[in-house]
Amino acid sequence: MDYVSALVPPVVMAVFFIGVIRVIVKTQGGANKAKEDAAVDAALARVEGAKQTSGPDA
Repeated sequence: MDYVSALVPPVVMAVFFIGVIRVIVKTQGGANKAKEDAAVDAALARVEGAKQTSGPDA
């Protein structure tokens, strides 16, 4: 029965990993894609705006 206890952790981790990958793939796109893209664009614009207002330091 040692082989069962040796195989359980990798099997559990593999199942968990497959579940995480499935969630990631399923949440790509869909109805929330435009909202997520807008949030990322807004964050990037804030970063770019902060860089431009601070000016070149060097």
